[in-house]
Amino acid sequence: MSSVTVTEASNGSELLLSTSPHLHSRWTTKQVMWFVVLALLPCVISAVVFFGFYQLLVIAVAVIFAVGTEAFIQYLLKKPIAVMDGSAVITGLLLGLIVPPHFSLTFTALGSVFGVAIGKMVFGGLGYNIFNPALVGRAFLQAAFPVAITTWTMPSYAVDTVSSATPLAALKFDGVATAVSPLIIGNVGGSLGETSALAVLLGGGFLLVTGVANWRIPAAMVVGVFLFGGALWLLDPAAPSPVFHLFAGSFLFGAMFMATDMVTSPVTGKGMWVYGLGISLMLVVIRVYGGLPEGVMYAILFMNAFVPLINRYTQPGIFGEAKA
Repeated sequence: MSSVTVTEASNGSELLLSTSPHLHSRWTTKQVMWFVVLALLPCVISAVVFFGFYQLLVIAVAVIFAVGTEAFIQYLLKKPIAVMDGSAVITGLLLGLIVPPHFSLTFTALGSVFGVAIGKMVFGGLGYNIFNPALVGRAFLQAAFPVAITTWTMPSYAVDTVSSATPLAALKFDGVATAVSPLIIGNVGGSLGETSALAVLLGGGFLLVTGVANWRIPAAMVVGVFLFGGALWLLDPAAPSPVFHLFAGSFLFGAMFMATDMVTSPVTGKGMWVYGLGISLMLVVIRVYGGLPEGVMYAILFMNAFVPLINRYTQPGIFGEAKA
């Protein structure tokens, strides 16, 4: 948020003027960021439990290069180095949790650098970026290293190892549906932080209870999945069921930690519902009709681009304003 300070000559007092929206929270920006870091810890733990301690190295590399890239760019631009606000740590953590198990450390580092530099700092830094930086980094890895980013290592005690595929890929390409219970526990293939619904809900619930994340966005996404996914399922029983959409892949992780990002999501209540429903609609279309088994990343990035427009047309009317 940009601001201007005006000094009154009469008494030397300062009047701080800032652009809208004027949002108030009981938490500071720094506290919010570190709350998100804390909320992601259950996903980090589940990644280690199901895929091994090497995953800590992947996540650490993602965090180190995200923080280092932000600090380096701020240094070059002669701006205060503000990595302690936690935003770069979150970007690294999120990126590290949305790559496959045993992912290349070199590729992980490149994804973090790209996500922070192009997804965040090129727009002006925290508060100015249009797209979620971690998803920008993941999209870069998807385009640059498509084989590596879709090579999955299964948990050693996974109950379903069909072609070593994720549940979404197994259903889409092999016609084999994974039971819901493994999706809830997490002993299935997938990105590091997305496989365990329990871990995601534990951390996401913490964000909702503390008010760090707004409940409307994940609620709208859940409603959208049951609305759009349910309609297609009724028309074609071979399509994924709404419950499968809900627990498979990175839907819950995206709903709790990606779509709720305060910078890249709408600020109005109505806008949040439009945003969440839009994400679910695009997600269901990609999963059912697209060439890829998963679409959470593309759905969120797509709707990120419409956030300014959504904010504009869903803002409440000014008190006393006459309709044209």
